[in-house]
Amino acid sequence: MRSGRRVVALLAVLAMLVGGCARGGGRAATPDSSADAPSGLVQGQDPAVVRTAAGTLRGTVVSDHRLFAGVPYAAAPVGPMRFAAPVPAPGWPGERDATRPGPRCIQDPDSDPERGANTAEDCLNLNVWTPPVSEEKRPVMVWIHGGAFAGGSSGIYDAGRLAARGDIVVVTINYRLGTLGFLAHPALGGGGDVGNYGLADQQAALRWVRDNIADFGGDSEKVTVAGESAGGMSVCDHLVSAGSAGLFRAAILMSAPCQAQADLAAATRRSLDYAAAAGCPDIAVAATCLRALPVDSLRKPVWYFNIGSDELTGPVTGSTVIPQAPLAAFASGRAEPVPVLIGTTRDEFTLFVALRYLRLGQRYAEGDYPRLLSETFGADAAAVGAHYPVDRYGGVAQAYSAAVTDGEFACVSERMAGELSRTGPVYAYEFNDRAAPAPEVMRTLPFPVGASHSLELRYLFDVGGAPPLDPAQQRLSDQMIDYWSAFVRTSEPAVDGQPDWPDYGDGRMSLQADGSRVDNGYPDEHQCPFWAGLREK
Repeated sequence: MRSGRRVVALLAVLAMLVGGCARGGGRAATPDSSADAPSGLVQGQDPAVVRTAAGTLRGTVVSDHRLFAGVPYAAAPVGPMRFAAPVPAPGWPGERDATRPGPRCIQDPDSDPERGANTAEDCLNLNVWTPPVSEEKRPVMVWIHGGAFAGGSSGIYDAGRLAARGDIVVVTINYRLGTLGFLAHPALGGGGDVGNYGLADQQAALRWVRDNIADFGGDSEKVTVAGESAGGMSVCDHLVSAGSAGLFRAAILMSAPCQAQADLAAATRRSLDYAAAAGCPDIAVAATCLRALPVDSLRKPVWYFNIGSDELTGPVTGSTVIPQAPLAAFASGRAEPVPVLIGTTRDEFTLFVALRYLRLGQRYAEGDYPRLLSETFGADAAAVGAHYPVDRYGGVAQAYSAAVTDGEFACVSERMAGELSRTGPVYAYEFNDRAAPAPEVMRTLPFPVGASHSLELRYLFDVGGAPPLDPAQQRLSDQMIDYWSAFVRTSEPAVDGQPDWPDYGDGRMSLQADGSRVDNGYPDEHQCPFWAGLREK
């Protein structure tokens, strides 16, 4: 069975669905001088001001949280620093405005809902959300955004309520995307030291948190790295990358298809072709040529997988930064031995089927089913089709969604949970609110989207783009924030007054608006024995 080649570049539109047309990444905030002064500073000091080693920042303050936005964590990766490891950001004189997110990293123009607005190569910045000032140091969650490693940004995720209700510090980060983040051209380095610039950016942000978060009231000894989709795939890489060791004490993987990463050989071939098409065919001078190109020549991502009409870019395994693919490392017990919170949504792939319907005009006639399965599952297509017959699911769109949800998300998560549980505590979940609010365009389809990929994010963050939660869903949102923040605080999702969340071996938490509960039927519900049999063929 082909592994890692079914997840699509439509992940890049995640930013559009969860963020709508948001530009600011935060609620309107006005200065509020009523907060207590931080420990070690003069009583009455403005809580909107933080002094770091690089300089002074002025953020915004509301009654229940503070925000310091657009904070540089690394120098601009331009000129000779394009396609190079990040270096620390230079300091600045005076007071830096930190009231709005900084530029987004260069995006795939075909799936950027903001059409390139507020994008730049100088994009290595982050946002820090804190509860009101206190003498107590708060645990920290570092959030890595999704978007197929080709789109998205830190500014989409308003973490004000998560920080305030959870009593934690939340850091949302940008990192280089697409070609600028992951081109693996051999002229840019030797011995596997190519590509993964975006992942190195994430490591630089984690080092910045280690060195600076105490200035914001955070505890550098209690950092949890977290992400969804491409962000969750990144967390998988941090669990096996030596450069990430010691930078976090726990990890959260949400909807993370960590099998879908290119190896160095495949990425090198695609990168050579990309460079030649961009006007840099001569390997001897390709590094200089690529660094001299105008950035508009590099906005289109380098694609490492072709899956029918769909493509994916991202981190490169078998490289210096990621010597071994995450799933292989997990299977051999070579993962950072930290507590892990891991899960999926009940109907992951309906999002992508819906996007094909809406954006590509694909209507999913019954005759299309064998072709879709062949594009996705190769030689296993007939076996998958027999196990997921159209008439059982009520249509091609539903059957195809179920097959890819199970084979590429749910059972991969189940496999990772089992393997990671051999090196540290694991807590597994499924987001199962099949009436989760979706953007208006998603509610015009002739098939249900249910609890699709990304729809759980608005239960943790204020991301807009969909109707408000109803009262039961708001209670689920509060519960999820309580569970997630408890895990960040203690490395265990234990919340007074809420259902006990067991270790992975004793069940998976099913997160539902009508009452969350432990579910032991996840592997059978998602046909995991069938997928395990295909993998072992």
